[in-house]
Amino acid sequence: MSNKLSSKRFALKALVAAATAVTGLAAVSQAQATATIIINNINAAGIGFNDPAPALPVGGNTGTTVGEQRLIAFTHAANIWGRTLTSNVPIIVNAQFTPLTCTAAQGVLGSAGATQVFADFANSQKPNTWYSFALANKLAGADLGAVAASPQINSNFNSNLGTPGCLETSRWYYGLDSNEPAGAIDFVAVLQHEMAHGLGFQTFTSGSTGAFFSGRPSIWDHFLFDATNNVNWADATTAQRASSAISVDKLVWTGASVTAGVPQALRIGLPGVAYTGRAAGPLTGSTISAGEASFGPVLTPAGVTSQVMPITTIGCDPLSSNDARAVNGNIALIDRGTCGFTVKVKNAQNAGAVGVLIADNMPGAVAGLGGSDPTVTIPAVRLTLADGNALKAQLAKRSRTGSGVFARIGLFGSQIAGADSLGRALMFAPNPFQQGSSVSHFDTSAAPNQLMEPSISGDLTQSATVNPLPIPGLVLRSDLTFSLFQDIGWSFTPIVRTAVKR
Repeated sequence: MSNKLSSKRFALKALVAAATAVTGLAAVSQAQATATIIINNINAAGIGFNDPAPALPVGGNTGTTVGEQRLIAFTHAANIWGRTLTSNVPIIVNAQFTPLTCTAAQGVLGSAGATQVFADFANSQKPNTWYSFALANKLAGADLGAVAASPQINSNFNSNLGTPGCLETSRWYYGLDSNEPAGAIDFVAVLQHEMAHGLGFQTFTSGSTGAFFSGRPSIWDHFLFDATNNVNWADATTAQRASSAISVDKLVWTGASVTAGVPQALRIGLPGVAYTGRAAGPLTGSTISAGEASFGPVLTPAGVTSQVMPITTIGCDPLSSNDARAVNGNIALIDRGTCGFTVKVKNAQNAGAVGVLIADNMPGAVAGLGGSDPTVTIPAVRLTLADGNALKAQLAKRSRTGSGVFARIGLFGSQIAGADSLGRALMFAPNPFQQGSSVSHFDTSAAPNQLMEPSISGDLTQSATVNPLPIPGLVLRSDLTFSLFQDIGWSFTPIVRTAVKR
């Protein structure tokens, strides 16, 4: 049984984050492929993947026009998935650049999803359960579409990135080496992320209402677990599903492959802030949870300790001389809002700050700091509105150069970052619900950052598997994406990952 999907968006957010014919098949993944992925360029002539603007080769991408570089990057990303997955049915991806939702501070970089879903086909692993088009074809060993060679994935990428009103300080990086410069966003990483959604990294059940799509659960829902009511989504009530989608840290993944991969992929220790000092008052000796940044240095148990000083502005412009004197050698406290997190932290760094606390401007649970800037070298974390206000109360009697409140930004405890106390991977379940991001992503508390978090991260590598081979002197950048794919039915040919220095 099959069912077509409406245009369901799955957005990768940056929180600061050509064919011979228009509809011809633009590129085919072939390099040592165990699955063939075909890119179907549906942009009109002169735009998007057909943009004729001249471009200089960059990061191993030899294209000489913007459109050509975009297609080469897409082919590269497709080859990575093609070398990893196995399927004897070609996977066809509709691809185009279009304007997507965007502001100066945040924007949707891309969106993608399956074009159809199928249930009760030959070799389906669960009865009465929806599978994405590409995964259903893989399991069935045949093209299940009513029309042969129909696209299984629709994908869109933001054509407005870097233009007025849309993440103006950012731009696409089309290199194939994961070496994007400051302010640039790795197009290959975004492609990997969006293709993963189309390949099945998504539920077709509504997270906002809890309602099944056309009365059936997704294969995803058999592994998505409501830890409050101790029930998976396939068996939960509509109300339980809707409630767990906003449960913050009570929505987990129970698949065996992901659970086995968690200790390899994620580190021990949660980000937080510990307060001391003569003026810390009721904060003295306390440690609060904080949201980790996707940019800047890796947090450590030793952390960074210094006096906390607030600034008098929102931090979107270079700091005034007075604010610069206040934060120099200290940890800066800055309010969220108006511009991207990397901009605020970089301005504080340029003024001599050794760390940054970003105080939220809206109530809610602990959340991370998205964005990418390899030139940021100081740690930064995000405080909730309540915790920010409590800190500000203790800073109210400060002098121009001292507050008497000291903070340590670092890692605390023995829990795995991005997992619950039982070692199960946390899924993204913020309150309020975030359309296009909630449920169908790993939680932003995961560290190291995972490809399938809802926000772009500068430390992502172009791989989506856990590498079990330790290499002395190197830290492995492991990822749980394909572990989840194994849980829902994909199989793969093992590949050796490249470790990177950290």
